[in-house]
Amino acid sequence: MTTLAALLLLVAASNVVKAVEYHSFVATPLSPHLYTAPSLDADEDVFGGSLAVAEEAAAASDSAVHFRVVHRDTFAVNATAGELLKHRLQRDKRRAARISEAAGAGGGNGRKGVAAPVVSGLAQGSGEYFTKIGVGTPATQALMVLDTGSDVVWVQCAPCRRCYEQSGPVFDPRRSSSYGAVGCGAALCRRLDSGGCDLRRGACMYQVAYGDGSVTAGDFVTETLTFAGGARVARVALGCGHDNEGLFVAAAGLLGLGRGGLSFPTQISRRYGRSFSYCLVDRTSSGAGAAPGSHRSSTVSFGAGSVGASSASFTPMVRNPRMETFYYVQLVGISVGGARVPGVAESDLRLDPSTGRGGVIVDSGTSVTRLARASYSALRDAFRAAAAGGLRLSPGGFSLFDTCYDLGGRRVVKVPTVSMHFAGGAEAALPPENYLIPVDSRGTFCFAFAGTDGGVSIIGNIQQQGFRVVFDGDGQRVGFAPKGC
Repeated sequence: MTTLAALLLLVAASNVVKAVEYHSFVATPLSPHLYTAPSLDADEDVFGGSLAVAEEAAAASDSAVHFRVVHRDTFAVNATAGELLKHRLQRDKRRAARISEAAGAGGGNGRKGVAAPVVSGLAQGSGEYFTKIGVGTPATQALMVLDTGSDVVWVQCAPCRRCYEQSGPVFDPRRSSSYGAVGCGAALCRRLDSGGCDLRRGACMYQVAYGDGSVTAGDFVTETLTFAGGARVARVALGCGHDNEGLFVAAAGLLGLGRGGLSFPTQISRRYGRSFSYCLVDRTSSGAGAAPGSHRSSTVSFGAGSVGASSASFTPMVRNPRMETFYYVQLVGISVGGARVPGVAESDLRLDPSTGRGGVIVDSGTSVTRLARASYSALRDAFRAAAAGGLRLSPGGFSLFDTCYDLGGRRVVKVPTVSMHFAGGAEAALPPENYLIPVDSRGTFCFAFAGTDGGVSIIGNIQQQGFRVVFDGDGQRVGFAPKGC
């Protein structure tokens, strides 16, 4: 082959444009109907049923104990899905802002395990996922929010000075034989960020404020928690909240799953290891598009068995010395339609350990993924360009979304693929339901990412749904297993 011919071949090859990769997407709008919440006493279809036997077997195994998790719209009050979504996004905005503020301020082998089931939270506009555990002896069943963005475990307690309405009875420590007070001088009390002391009783006090403005305060104590199948964990340090207000709606308390010293995974690490995983069901699985009375759920697992997802790809955890609670990872790029987006720069998404600013966290309590502004703009523009041939862009936006499409009257459409790439070669290839979501009953769907100028980027639970997300604290890595529910 002559030099000229070889040169012509190279030029021709460089001009070949790679075909855009697409998913087939079933466009199901939000239902216009009202949803009514079941009571906690009547939730056998939500937390019980066919998984009960499997959970008992898992609870008794040496690898992990499992409990079910449900989306919060299972407990919706009389409201439409559109109304619930608006409230959810309002709360999400507040939470993301407070996370950015906190981050910017710097602010297992051979062990047994614990696991439980998980349900999703669009219904109350909160975005949280719930599980049910027993508190005290005898156990009082309590709905608990799962939150990887906080550490302290707490539950509402009687007598209430100020409590919000929850689903099910309020835990009364006076009726529990396993309740234990923590003294003001105890090591546990000194580990609280916002601790105090009731000098009259010599009792340790706690107070926690959350990203959405909610607050809980009361006695800091130890108690026994009971999981599916009867597995019990004694002497868990938790807040017994007598004064609580905010947007917790329906939940009795919160199971802090962060990396800090008082989080639930850290507290049980000596017995079960420092690893856990969860799979978040589709946010509409018990709401819009679901059959009346149907509730999909999945599980959260604690212990060495929680890392066993063979299809998971792992990326190293990144440590922020100024903010120990959050699970940081290194996002190195995003692909749209099978091609890496040039403007999603790793440098814009990297944590600066000297200041504690920047970086990317995986958070169960934030709904919508936020990216540093320049990276988001590049991603949005790449998606718009790839979708231009088949999707009709709607004028204006919706809430925090600036890219929406009118899919009214269309059942199946082609949408560009979206994949997130992490350090170490890990990849999360998102199903279309994780980035194109319905926002009304007319067929408007929005690109479920947003930009942020707050420093830290957040991978939210809409993008996590359907994956088994593994937080391997023993191996200091985070994994994503597709179709893990």
